[in-house]
Formats: sequence, structure tokens, C-alpha cells
Amino acid sequence: MTILHPAYFPNIAFFRVFTKAKDVFFELQDNYQKQTYRNRSHICTDRGKHILSIPIIHTKGENGRQSYKKVKIDNSCPWQRQHWRTLETAYRTSPFFEFYEDEIKPLYETQFDYIIEFNLATIEVICDCLQLDMVKKFTEVYQFDYTNDYRFLVNAKTELPVKFPEYVQVFGDRHGFVPNLSILDALFNLGPNTLGYLKDIDILGKHA
Repeated sequence: MTILHPAYFPNIAFFRVFTKAKDVFFELQDNYQKQTYRNRSHICTDRGKHILSIPIIHTKGENGRQSYKKVKIDNSCPWQRQHWRTLETAYRTSPFFEFYEDEIKPLYETQFDYIIEFNLATIEVICDCLQLDMVKKFTEVYQFDYTNDYRFLVNAKTELPVKFPEYVQVFGDRHGFVPNLSILDALFNLGPNTLGYLKDIDILGKHA
């Protein structure tokens, strides 16, 4: 059993674990935390590393915490239109943007109420693009410790002691290679070769 957090178009490290694991469970029983990939994703634009952040509605329960699976998206903000425009600007000239555009764009044209629902949809679309099977299994109770625990990958500020092989990025001539961005960066630049790229990365699990 391998445990992962559903994130917004998860990063390359997430998909390295996802493609290698035989039995993946998505964590649904924890509390929402700020400044994580639960509602943000990193890409690279002409200005360098850029955060795409989904606005959420903050409502806390009796214990002052908010369950991740109950977090709603603040759709009063035109975030979907803004995010898609940013992706278009950043990756329109990449080798495979147009190849995958029709599969990814509908996510930004369909309203989602819950962040977990949208995040799972982004993972499912990537699996379709890479022809991967996605079996949706979820945790039923919160457990602090797992043998193959990769929930830490959802923490945006965690620096991974991992060597990510370089590949050609759209703005690499300006900013150099930016590692471990959203899987979208690899997909748009590498296309079907993304799976081969993921196999060259070694990530060790640790406890969340």
C-alpha cells in the first residue's frame, strides 16, 4: 500500500511514485493545510517559477480545523480562466501543448465544487494522457504511519534530496532547468516520453 495526497496537477515526484507503486491509496481523512500542493501547482513562465493557486472557502469545524475532503473551491473568482490563460502563455510553444490541449482544457471549463474532486480529475486526465490505469482507492480513517508513506510530497516547501534529470524546457535559456514542476511541464515538453523520464528518478519514501 502506497499513500499519496491528491494534489492539483501533482508534481513530477508524485507521478514517479504513482507510476512505480502497485497499490495506491489517496489520503482523504486528513485536515486541510495551507501552502501545500492541495490547492497549488508550480509551472515555469517567462518570469521563472510560477504558482497557480486555487482559491478556497475557509470554513473551520468545532476543533478549528477543516477536513480536506470538505474544502470547497471559491468559484466567485475567475481562477479557471486565469489559470488556463497562464498555461497557454507558458506552454503554447512547447512541443506537445497542442497534442494534449483538448484533454486538459475541459477541466478549466467545468465547475467543480470541492478541491478534492478537481484534484482527482487532474490526476485522471494525466493518466489518460500517459495511458496509465487509475484505480481510485481511498483511506477510510486517518493513520499517522504507513510503510510506503509519500504524503510528504504534498508539502510545497519540502526540499527533496533527489536529482531530477534535466530536459528541455520552454524558458530554459532564461532560467536554466527548473526541477520537479507540475507534471504538466514534463507532459508539454516531453509528451509520450514523460513515462521514460519518470523511470530515471529515484525517490525514497519517508513518514509524513
